[in-house]
Amino acid sequence: MNPLILDSTKRHRFLGLVVVLLLAAVAMLPLKLVTVKMLPFDNKSEFQVVVDMPVGTTLEQTAAATNAMAEYPRTIPEVTDVESYVGTASPYNFNGLVRHYFLRQGFNVADLQVNLVGKNERHRQSHAIAKSVRGKIHEIARRYGANAKVAEVPPGPPVLQTLVAEVCGPDDKTRWQVAKQVRNVFEHTEGVTDVDWYVEANQVKYELVPDKEKAALNGIPTDQLTQTIALAVAGSGIELAHIPEATEDVPIYLQLPLSQRSSLQEIENIQLQGASGNLVPLGEVVQVKQTTQDLSIYHKNLKPVVYVTGDVAGAQESPVYAIMKMNRAISQMKTSFGYEVQHYTTTAPFDTTKYAMKWDGEWHITYEVFRDMGAAFAAVLVLIYILVVAWFKSFKTPLIIMAPIPLTLVGILPAHALLGAFFTATSMIGFIAGAGIIVRNSIILVDFIELRRKQGMPLEQAVVDAGAVRFRPMLLTAAAVMVGASVILMDPIFQGLAISLMAGEVASTLLSRMAVPVLYYMNESGKF
Repeated sequence: MNPLILDSTKRHRFLGLVVVLLLAAVAMLPLKLVTVKMLPFDNKSEFQVVVDMPVGTTLEQTAAATNAMAEYPRTIPEVTDVESYVGTASPYNFNGLVRHYFLRQGFNVADLQVNLVGKNERHRQSHAIAKSVRGKIHEIARRYGANAKVAEVPPGPPVLQTLVAEVCGPDDKTRWQVAKQVRNVFEHTEGVTDVDWYVEANQVKYELVPDKEKAALNGIPTDQLTQTIALAVAGSGIELAHIPEATEDVPIYLQLPLSQRSSLQEIENIQLQGASGNLVPLGEVVQVKQTTQDLSIYHKNLKPVVYVTGDVAGAQESPVYAIMKMNRAISQMKTSFGYEVQHYTTTAPFDTTKYAMKWDGEWHITYEVFRDMGAAFAAVLVLIYILVVAWFKSFKTPLIIMAPIPLTLVGILPAHALLGAFFTATSMIGFIAGAGIIVRNSIILVDFIELRRKQGMPLEQAVVDAGAVRFRPMLLTAAAVMVGASVILMDPIFQGLAISLMAGEVASTLLSRMAVPVLYYMNESGKF
């Protein structure tokens, strides 16, 4: 410490080195050596494969495609069993709740529930397994014209999908066109996978309109026509069967067999009995009009919206970086209405008379969490400053005491990069929690310096003595924090918290032991 105190050149070099280390650590964020994410991937014992076949696909075709996709996961050693749910939703789970999978019904939808062995019986985490099967699942799905998405159980944010683009605008048709362009950007962006959108394909609808004149000539009432069509196609419960052995009555359901109602021609061949007992084909007394089925229109906050969804995979599995790539491509989209589609990242578009797009999904939760925790951290720093001002009766001393807080990043960010961990919300919590410990270490240094000065020791000797004498409690504090945080270091969710506490405490203890006395000496002596 003596050379740093007595030699201004060495003192400036030391402080310059500290600043360089801090800037180098922070530079890891824009350089993507450390990636930011809301929460890391958890290690669950299951994942889903959500299958969407083209609209109009029969249940048998959906079952064939689903069974083909189910064969591949069964070959993976960590998989215990695969359950197929064709035409209906899988049992209610977290994904079903937040992503509305429990509402999936129809001949063209299916779910695969893939169950894994216990965490202690496999080396790979569930995310690595799900990531490894995605490519093969997509290959099989393309063979059947299906859209398959590998859905993991998310550890935290209840969002519709990892990447969600909300396309807004006043006109349905044009809004779908803009959403289609956005979907095309998703599909051609590296690292974006499982692309889908909440727009059904056009489906042909046949309307059977009674020909009242022909029906009257054959003595067939109009209501008989409608009842016959409804009974043949949709079916109807007509009576209850009272079976003594059954605990409840069994409904009798009347409906034509599937082979006689699976095509328009079969429906037209249904025979109706006229007033004179003659049989008349249904097609003779109705007019067939071919139209298109109405598409679903989704709303958010009472505003019509089209959702385009996707997931992230590859080297950077954080939605932030995928959104940055896609923003550039979306800005270059050519539209027919003469202006660029505005994209919003934090707020919803105010003017709904123009077409715009807002990013939602995991990004929005990430933004809100880091924004709110950052604001709370700033408020805490102000409170700490006020508290230390009241104790030391100085406005400059609290700034010296709080100076080592950002120095924790010198350890936190490189440690995340070294371990290949995301900087998550739990990492931010560890950074905030560590600030209190760092301030405590600085306070005992400054308080000891002032105590020595009151005892008559010169300033130069007091700052050196404080760093030497108070280093033991600072070291013990750092050791206690490291031992306490080590038990959660291997947990996939709370790993960031452990890294921030351990690495931040080590870096700050080593740097603040010298930085705080040097800064205090420069402030009190006036020798800068």
